[in-house]
Amino acid sequence: MIRLKRAYDEPASRDGLRILVERLWPRGVSKDRAAIGLWLKDLAPSTELRKWYGHDPERWDEFRRRYWSELEQRGDLLVLLKHRTTEGPVTFVYAAHDEKRNSAAVLKEFLEQRM
Repeated sequence: MIRLKRAYDEPASRDGLRILVERLWPRGVSKDRAAIGLWLKDLAPSTELRKWYGHDPERWDEFRRRYWSELEQRGDLLVLLKHRTTEGPVTFVYAAHDEKRNSAAVLKEFLEQRM
């Protein structure tokens, strides 16, 4: 089971393995407070895609399509990640304000549908 949680929310024991799925470390969050067990920045959207999207809801559908395309090129990391999700609870940690339209949600959807 994969959960999603903002980096600014308090960690909880039920989070299990907390995986940061952002290319950049969340601003203002210390490493101790974040309680990140694994940082997979290479699974985050490319810098170019992240900047293009800019969290603009009008670009959400195209962002999802482009990010899926990027994820299809990261097979080894996806296999590792999928394996980790079978070992117990996993929480993808992200920094975006929008709890529905963010890259962690796309990554979760991709894993659940494709892997």
